[in-house]
Amino acid sequence: MKILLAVDGSPFTKKMLAYLATHESLFSKGNDYTVFTVQPVLPPRARAAVGKEIVDSYYREEAEKVIAPVTKFLLRHGIDAKSSWKAGHVGESIAKFADSGAFDLLIMGSHGHGTLVNLVMGSVATQVLAHCKVPVLLVR
Repeated sequence: MKILLAVDGSPFTKKMLAYLATHESLFSKGNDYTVFTVQPVLPPRARAAVGKEIVDSYYREEAEKVIAPVTKFLLRHGIDAKSSWKAGHVGESIAKFADSGAFDLLIMGSHGHGTLVNLVMGSVATQVLAHCKVPVLLVR
């Protein structure tokens, strides 16, 4: 199975990994994993003030801060996952990446670092569910 793990470094990412580790059918060396995170785009004036090179470096560093602990966790369990990141609108970017990568399943936490919060689940999760054609497992 080809599984996409959408992560943001929040406590719900940790809960998602804990859930994953306790479910053998999802957590197996036979599956193909990709860890993916999205960095929210900086405001245009901030990007213009510091320049493209600094902004790209910032996005890369912030993405690595989120991806590195997840990759380390997976490696401790014998799973060598691919990783990727993007700067953009978080919910839509996750859905597009999942769809374009032909994943069998997308797993993510129900809430994260998003600034808007719905009563039942996070706004990013709501956007992913609305736009994604891949089955989504939300871990609460």
